[in-house]
Amino acid sequence: MNILENAKKFAIDAHESINQKRKYTDEPYHIHCERVVEILSKVITDEEILAAAWMHDILEDVTPHNEDYSEEKIRNLFGDRICNIVIKLTDSKLEDGNRAARKARDRMRLESASIETKTIKLADLTDNFIDIQKNDPGFAMVIAREMELLLPCLAGGDSMLFSRLSELINDFQNMHKPKLS
Repeated sequence: MNILENAKKFAIDAHESINQKRKYTDEPYHIHCERVVEILSKVITDEEILAAAWMHDILEDVTPHNEDYSEEKIRNLFGDRICNIVIKLTDSKLEDGNRAARKARDRMRLESASIETKTIKLADLTDNFIDIQKNDPGFAMVIAREMELLLPCLAGGDSMLFSRLSELINDFQNMHKPKLS
């Protein structure tokens, strides 16, 4: 197996090891990872970047429940470049403060991230936002405001994905603007 196939298997096994499901659809969590890789593969061919995309939520979601999928294991199996990207994509933990404080910390981290990391994050946010707006429009309003603050930090990521996410957010907000009587 090549690095991309190994990353896919590793990600599927990791998310299945804790029986992680998508919040609104109850589908296996790795389906989200697959969609992120599909979005990315339209703009990136680098297999290491696509491998990091497969694993982008492991440290955040799986490692706290199953230490078999640790940062050290990712580094040993996939190398420094991939592991460092996965680390940069890992959101702050609940113990890092309230939601606003965590999101501010995440913006600072992503502002200094590599172009590749920003590009993966754009694909991740695109898939998440499509899912949330379809299944929880009220929460989508909160997420849209948070993404508006985050988008400038992701400048430098792939311009097509940046534009697509900006458009998704703008369209959603325009559709849900309060009507003046």
